[in-house]
Amino acid sequence: MRSLTKFFVLLIALTALASLSLAQSTEPASKTDGSGAAPGGATKEEVNQLRGELAAQRKTIEELKALVEKLADAKASEASTTENSAPGIRPVANTAPVDASAQTVSMPGDGNVRLMNTVYINPGTMAAMVDPAPAAAPKKETPLTAGWNGEHFFIKSADGQFSISPYGYLDTDYRAYKGDGAPSDTFLIRRARFGFQGNYGSHFDFAILTDANATTGAIVRDAYLNVRVRPEIQFQAGQFKEPFAQETGIGATNLDFVERGLQSLLYPSPNTAFRSPGAVLHGDISGGMVQWWAGAFNGRGGVANNVTNEPDFVGRLRFYPFRKSKNERIKQFAFGGSVDHSRSRGISNDLSFSSTLPDAAYTFFPQLRINGPVQRYEGEFTYLTGPFALRGEYVQMQQQRYAVGSETQGGLGFLTIPGVGAKAWNIGATYLLTGEKRPENGTPKVRHPFFGPDTPGGKGRGYGAWEVALRFTGIQAKAPGEIFSNPFTPGLVPTYNFHTDEITLGLNWYPNYWVKYLVNVGIDQLKDPSITGQEPQNFIVVLQRLQFRF
Repeated sequence: MRSLTKFFVLLIALTALASLSLAQSTEPASKTDGSGAAPGGATKEEVNQLRGELAAQRKTIEELKALVEKLADAKASEASTTENSAPGIRPVANTAPVDASAQTVSMPGDGNVRLMNTVYINPGTMAAMVDPAPAAAPKKETPLTAGWNGEHFFIKSADGQFSISPYGYLDTDYRAYKGDGAPSDTFLIRRARFGFQGNYGSHFDFAILTDANATTGAIVRDAYLNVRVRPEIQFQAGQFKEPFAQETGIGATNLDFVERGLQSLLYPSPNTAFRSPGAVLHGDISGGMVQWWAGAFNGRGGVANNVTNEPDFVGRLRFYPFRKSKNERIKQFAFGGSVDHSRSRGISNDLSFSSTLPDAAYTFFPQLRINGPVQRYEGEFTYLTGPFALRGEYVQMQQQRYAVGSETQGGLGFLTIPGVGAKAWNIGATYLLTGEKRPENGTPKVRHPFFGPDTPGGKGRGYGAWEVALRFTGIQAKAPGEIFSNPFTPGLVPTYNFHTDEITLGLNWYPNYWVKYLVNVGIDQLKDPSITGQEPQNFIVVLQRLQFRF
């Protein structure tokens, strides 16, 4: 547009010069070529012709001026109505003082007409010259999603990449005992746990769980991060259950009985609910037909450091050979086994396993000083079909006693004596009388809740779900004695060889999906008392538990 303006200015200037030249050419002929014209002026015809030419030139100039002003006004109007539009043309007079380079053209009869220079306006200059448009409203972020997924509360990010759920459970017990030397009847808060679990993206899972009623170890039970590279290869680190046995893989809210069987006395880290700091590689192969674990742990719970340079190594395999079968009767059959190796340290006062029964009725075996390797072996199976479940497990352990004698006078010195060996077994069955399907590690979906919200996936009211249970479990431990007759460290190490077993009858009531009431009647058969003066006898133990989870 600027070039066009210059062109019109130049055209007007040339027209004015041409008019002056024409006026000079109309002087008397006597002054120019000696033709003999009157020396006083031009003829009448010549004057009329000159006036006509000047009138035509004036009309042309007016038309050019009107065209320039029309183009300038059109561009200015377009720039004022288009926000951040393409560059336009605006007269300099609208934005700055008149430039000295502005050209003035003399027009006969109406004075001077000033044609203003124009300038090129880029978008940045245009924004500064006109009133800025209101700033665009910031993009509104989609809010978080929160709610109830049928089992847990949850909070989820708008893109679904992050989610977190609070969860927890409360176990309130009443325990009654009958037998010589049995504990007193008592109410008990067995567990009061609360925590959070969730995921970040599609590869990270995390959880933290605390126990406000913890009596051994730290109140933090679980605190870990699991990385799912792919289903077959996963990595978990933090503090959590050592993956040694079948019943440690079952959550406390999904146990068939109030307490685990006697084989749990031989699990790693029993004093801290089988949890220990560590790391494990694990995965599910071929859609879960094979599950595997391989890890290393502190082996002393969450509050004590390891006292040896050798961690607690755990390896486990579990097979579901018929998982992809269409036959529901064999689809949920599984079996497997575990191995565990750790090391004890006598100078740190390490002792053999604690033999107080899970129901706390009595202690059947003394704790002895140990020093050296500790090995554990485990075998397991599970069979589920419809409302029926059958589970079995066998555990064997050996704790060495290397150089555990005493240097005191008359003592045995630091001599090696036979280690402590123990074996335990557990087999239990349950059946849901109301027909619900028994999950492997979960709560039955109650068809007709007695009260409370409807079960996820169902509705209606009734008497809840009812389940009967039967279990047989036992344990035997032996620490062989030895006689030292040498003259320097004579002495006698006594032999300990005791065993006990337990039969439990159970009735479980699920008034709804989140509440469970259990009644267990156990017969603890003490066949070989470890306490001097105690007679072999049967203890009757009645355990009642009301559990609420969320």
